[in-house]
Amino acid sequence: MIRTPSLSFPRAALTLAALLVSSLAMAEPVKEIRIAVPDISAGPTPSGAGIVDVLRDRQTLEKEFEKDGIKIRWDFFKGAGPAINEALANNQEDFAYLGDLPAIIGKAGGLDTRLLSATARDVKLYLAVQPGSGITTLEALKGKRVAIFRGTATQLSFASALAHQGLQESDYKVVNLDYNAANAALAAKQIDATWSGAGVIALKARGLAELPLTTVDLDGAGSMQAVLLGRGAFVDAHPELVGRLIKAQQPAITWLRNDEHKQDYINLVSKLASFPADILTTDAKDQSLVKIFAPQLDAPFLDNLQRSVDLALNAKLIRKGFEVKNWAQPSFINAALQSTDAASQTPQASR
Repeated sequence: MIRTPSLSFPRAALTLAALLVSSLAMAEPVKEIRIAVPDISAGPTPSGAGIVDVLRDRQTLEKEFEKDGIKIRWDFFKGAGPAINEALANNQEDFAYLGDLPAIIGKAGGLDTRLLSATARDVKLYLAVQPGSGITTLEALKGKRVAIFRGTATQLSFASALAHQGLQESDYKVVNLDYNAANAALAAKQIDATWSGAGVIALKARGLAELPLTTVDLDGAGSMQAVLLGRGAFVDAHPELVGRLIKAQQPAITWLRNDEHKQDYINLVSKLASFPADILTTDAKDQSLVKIFAPQLDAPFLDNLQRSVDLALNAKLIRKGFEVKNWAQPSFINAALQSTDAASQTPQASR
């Protein structure tokens, strides 16, 4: 009997590659682009602040892809970063606007994402304490009950602020609460302090909190970064769509980075997030939107992210570190910036 020779490895590999290419070619066209965002809203309408609220208000991405019959689906998660990472892992989302720590946790945990753009840098955070407590420093807070939203960029921000002062999380009685729950707990005197964003300004206005410290007082240590991620499989399969999405958002970023539009931006976020406008005005005072919302994956931004990865590893927030430069895929944002004036100013890192 004449035996048919078995398929050689190189030929088998080529055959497998051909089958994969064929299956991709026959794949269903994209009908929906799914975008995940942490919901910061205190009211009935969702808000992601920053570029997300501007894009949604203008229907920018919807207009870009409607001619292709592709719908844009915005998914807002009250569970913030941890819930979004789970959705990405289950192939339920294609893009995510995230703070630095959840993005880092996902990547360190083996989640295949691509770092596509910066969306915010050097965002200010606050220490809010009980009125009359006399606490004015992180050192004086040692041993006290502090609320932190674990798994979010706020947790990494707190770790960075502590490291700047030679402290660590174990020096405190940390309670895991989301932002609204933490504010309520502080107002009810159930905790001694919380480390959070601009929402605590409302507590101060009502006499329910004092704000003795911000990341600005720590020379930028603890300031928060945010990014746009793409799910690896989607980016690899649809690079044209990714490029179009990144390019389409640039006019909105250019508008947002104009400090003359600061009040209009504040009014928009106030409406969507149900935050009093004066809170956001107070938070944005002395801050430049040009710098905060620069989208470049430039050396200062990537260096800051690398320091955040290293800090997260040292603080045992992740089990394995990684090189941010290998995570970043700047070709899309670079191409978009070459065709717009969104990169008219290059920011410098504050830490």
